[in-house]
Amino acid sequence: MSVCVRAVVRVLVLQAAWALGGGQVRYSVPEEAKGGTVVGRLAQDLGLEAGEAEARRLRLVSQGRRASVEVSGASGALVVSSRLDREELCGKSAPCALRLEVLLERPLRVFHVEVEVTDINDNAPLFPAATKNLSIAELSLPGSRFPLEGASDADIGANAQLSYTLSPSEHFALELEEENEGNIIPDLILKKSLDRESLSEHRLLLTASDGGRPSLAGTVELVVSVLDANDNAPQFNQSVYKVRLPENAAEGTLLTQVCATDPDEGSNSEVTYSASNFVPLSGRDLISVNPQTGEIRLVGALDFEEVSLFDFRIEARDKGTPPLSGHCKVVVEVSDVNDNAPEVWVTSLSVPVAEDASLGTVVALLSVSDRDSGSNGRVRCAVWPPSPFGLVATFAGSYSLVLREALDRERVSEYEVEVRAEDGGAPPLRASRGLRVPVSDVNDNAPAFAQAVYTVLARENNAAGAELARLWARDPDEAGNGRVSYSVAEGGAGAGAGSGWRPASSYVSVDAESGRLWALQPLDYEELQVLQFEVRAVDAGEPPLCGNATVQLFVVDENDNAPALLPPAGGGPGPWAAGEASASASAPGSLWAWAAWGAPAGQVVAKIRAVDADSGYNAWLRYELWEPRGKGPFRVGLYSGEVSTARALEEADGPRQRLLIVVRDHGEPSRSATATLSVSLVEGAEAALAAAGAVSAGAGLRPAAGAEGGAAAAAAAAAAATNVWLVVAICAVSSLFLLAVVLYGASRWAPRAAVLSGPGPATLVCASEVGSWSYSQRQSRSLCVADGAGKSDLMVFSPNCPPPPGPAPKETPQEPPALLDTVSATRPPLAP
Repeated sequence: MSVCVRAVVRVLVLQAAWALGGGQVRYSVPEEAKGGTVVGRLAQDLGLEAGEAEARRLRLVSQGRRASVEVSGASGALVVSSRLDREELCGKSAPCALRLEVLLERPLRVFHVEVEVTDINDNAPLFPAATKNLSIAELSLPGSRFPLEGASDADIGANAQLSYTLSPSEHFALELEEENEGNIIPDLILKKSLDRESLSEHRLLLTASDGGRPSLAGTVELVVSVLDANDNAPQFNQSVYKVRLPENAAEGTLLTQVCATDPDEGSNSEVTYSASNFVPLSGRDLISVNPQTGEIRLVGALDFEEVSLFDFRIEARDKGTPPLSGHCKVVVEVSDVNDNAPEVWVTSLSVPVAEDASLGTVVALLSVSDRDSGSNGRVRCAVWPPSPFGLVATFAGSYSLVLREALDRERVSEYEVEVRAEDGGAPPLRASRGLRVPVSDVNDNAPAFAQAVYTVLARENNAAGAELARLWARDPDEAGNGRVSYSVAEGGAGAGAGSGWRPASSYVSVDAESGRLWALQPLDYEELQVLQFEVRAVDAGEPPLCGNATVQLFVVDENDNAPALLPPAGGGPGPWAAGEASASASAPGSLWAWAAWGAPAGQVVAKIRAVDADSGYNAWLRYELWEPRGKGPFRVGLYSGEVSTARALEEADGPRQRLLIVVRDHGEPSRSATATLSVSLVEGAEAALAAAGAVSAGAGLRPAAGAEGGAAAAAAAAAAATNVWLVVAICAVSSLFLLAVVLYGASRWAPRAAVLSGPGPATLVCASEVGSWSYSQRQSRSLCVADGAGKSDLMVFSPNCPPPPGPAPKETPQEPPALLDTVSATRPPLAP
């Protein structure tokens, strides 16, 4: 016995688990079950232990409608709490199900319970009235038919299937007629002629029985009165009239005209018409019958989509005493016209669409319908514009909006799509539905600079942190995909003699967000002339994309170096001869030389040698005799630095002349250095000996005029050499001037690009008249402004002279602007 019990328990547990896995518990209970009837063991089916249902407060959740069932707190069973009437709950709907929610606490859980209320045969057929009065003429012929009103049953299924029986009668019989909807209408048939004198009234019992078990029945008493005299009922010329008209027929349209004839005479032959038994009942508001003429007209608007067929009876009644009537059936068939436009509905929309979505991606699901029928209800659909989306029919009335072409958010970020529907009617009706399809961004565009190469001009000695330029890279993507950050990628330059290569990041930095290029330190033209590096722009997409631009930073020279005096050419420690001045060891800038008494005018006594670390105008030196002023015995070459006699030396000039010579550059503002030259006036023999000593020391002795024959010969040779160098210098300067004029004319007339040229070939410039220069690495830059024509030219020269011993003195320059947009300068005039 215990084995059987365990087997049953297993089966019940499996059933409960299956029900819970399915999401709800289903029960069935017949209607009219008594209160307390157990519908199901809910606690057990939910897998609860004994007593757990009450402990966890198993209960139903009210949904605003009396459920008629409740949960027994002690047993956890679902029981009937009040009367269950399926007809009251669901009417004619089948099946009738009560959907309940069961709440279980600790932990809180909700279960769905469905209780199906099954129908029982608790409703007997019901006639509209308990008594039905019929008047039948005495002379009615056997076979005459008299329609009766059928009964109705509130039950469903077999319990509502009715059958009719008539109490036994020798004059009447019952005949059943099935209507369009399957309803059975009873007709009373006269089997035998009536005789009012023998029986003026017949009482019959019409019984309607349903198909339930047990069967229930309802009755109506038929009271048939036999009328005398008027023994002919009106007769229609046909029993069924069929009419077909379009649904857009106007009110007042004549459907048909029925005609019934009565062979009687007088008032017994006068017929009036009336309509009854409309199926559906709405027909009585749409159709009217003229009682005199029998014309049937339309009095309301038809709608094929609501009702396509009307069925009703026409009764023709005469005016006899008693009146007789005849009946016919009218069937009105409504034909469809194209009066309903298609309807387009969006059932699902998946937006935004990624711009890298694959072809065939479903963007939206659409449903298309037309209430018309036949060709009027056949719908064709299309999408506009035809690209990049298309329609794919999935099944009848359903379409998918799919991607047909690749998207590009940077070209089109949002599409306005219109789905157009057109039916097959004549004329066709159309409808449309608009869709907005935004395109979401993906990182498919790398940042791009406006220029591949940026040329930046910066004055040296700029302040640290000064802005040099502003770079900008465009990324057409949006949000993070278009957010650009900048960095210095690579590049660098040599930092001067012996310093090696230094990366660009030690000189400049770029702001990661704005792209502004900053100087990390003051730039020194003498250390760095050109810095070339790359700036990288990287977006924030996944994966990140980048773009590069090359930046060429040219440092523009400033006059920040004063001229520096050079030591003697030979480097000997002894005193200089007349050919060169020497610097005193005790006082920097103090030079000394010898000159012979009686030396003629123009005799070179010494030569001041100086160099400027700047370039161009800033390095172009000129020499001025500061003291003594006026008409002294000596003069200084403006650009050569040669100290020569202005007139013949006399004893009145004294044994020693002190000259203060200022060396200035052409910068703005100009910088200068001073040299003190002490010239000793001696006899010719002493001057020759000093010159010989200078030659033995490697100083290049140059004796003064008026000495003995050897000194005079040496002086003549030195003068000849000087003249040769002067001729060479004049030729060189003239050639340079001619070349500059040709280049200037070519640059003025030739088309120019706003690009800065790089370093040119080395150029050597030497001229005793213009100055003693030695320059190399000439850098020429041609600049254009926005309106096209070149405004001016700037020739920049870098010094190639050895630097003076010790640190070169510098003056604190004014801070120039960090970024040069346009350089405007006047070509310096060449000295004759």
